[in-house]
Amino acid sequence: MSTQHDVHAVARHFQFHGEVLSFAPHGNGHINDTYLLNCNGTGAPTRYILQHVNRKVFHDPAAVMQNIERVTAHLAAQAEGQPQNHHRTLKLIPACDGRNWHVDQDGETWRAYTFIENARTHEIVTSTGQAFQAALAFGRFQQQLADLPEPRLHDTIPDFHHTPRRFAALQQAIKADAAGRAAFVRPEIEFALAHQSITSVLLNAGLPERITHNDTKFNNVLLDDTSGEAVCVIDLDTVMPGLALYDFGDMVRTTTSPADEDERDLNRVVMQFPMFEALVRGYLESAGGFLTQAERQHIAFSGKLITLEIGIRFLTDHLNGDTYFKVHREGHNLDRCRTQFKLVESIEMQEDEMNRLVESLA
Repeated sequence: MSTQHDVHAVARHFQFHGEVLSFAPHGNGHINDTYLLNCNGTGAPTRYILQHVNRKVFHDPAAVMQNIERVTAHLAAQAEGQPQNHHRTLKLIPACDGRNWHVDQDGETWRAYTFIENARTHEIVTSTGQAFQAALAFGRFQQQLADLPEPRLHDTIPDFHHTPRRFAALQQAIKADAAGRAAFVRPEIEFALAHQSITSVLLNAGLPERITHNDTKFNNVLLDDTSGEAVCVIDLDTVMPGLALYDFGDMVRTTTSPADEDERDLNRVVMQFPMFEALVRGYLESAGGFLTQAERQHIAFSGKLITLEIGIRFLTDHLNGDTYFKVHREGHNLDRCRTQFKLVESIEMQEDEMNRLVESLA
């Protein structure tokens, strides 16, 4: 559950246009607390996003914010002169002390953005056109950050997509059985253990380090309300050095199935091949120019690996007593785990066809 915050008190520390009239929780992210603020200013943006950075997950919020400062400034420079360039990237609102974030009296870190109007996120992709636009946006995001000057970005969550270490954490959780749940999830544990051999494939493939988003869920890209075109990538906490295919793999995980991430009816969980094809086409259109041959060869595989990895993370959190992801019902993380593992099975059934498609396009 979200912590109760004095939002009005926090908001007074930011350079908003006008006073805050009202606020409400916004979105359904697993990690941070997010609020939509309505202000009474005129002739300037009057709606803003205010976010509390979860320091239980992000142990160095200042490093997170330093990354976001650099990335948003670089993306804004890339968008200069483009139509609707104010839509193209998140815009930080400075705090009253001049920094781009505020630390409250309890040591909690807050940030604010201009609310991007006439665009929204969607939880479930409903067309191949949407899938294409999402992949186009995330590929463009990688491409635009390919020339970000030194120094190297901070690792905001070290080893975030290091699948072997995620697997090791699962093994430790099974052994500790802190919440006494291991005996009730033997099928899920056995499924994970049976896939240990693939966890190191991307790390051993000689892929170059890129700047990556690392959380490319479909609901982390804003689509224009009128045209349906992707306008902005959001949720930049995990932007850091990584492998390009971490991002593509997570797109496959979150975009190709018609089911919710926590769907209980596993018959609804399936990797829809037309959605996968749309992702490949969109991603290669924007990112294909800088991908290496080795990256292209592992495009299809990345979807299976990242889906497995996230399923392992949900299972680990379930075994640990739900200490990381927000949960809203008993067994919530287990439901999430089961949908991921079912999607892995669906991908495996179509993997040969997926590889043939990528080869034909790349």
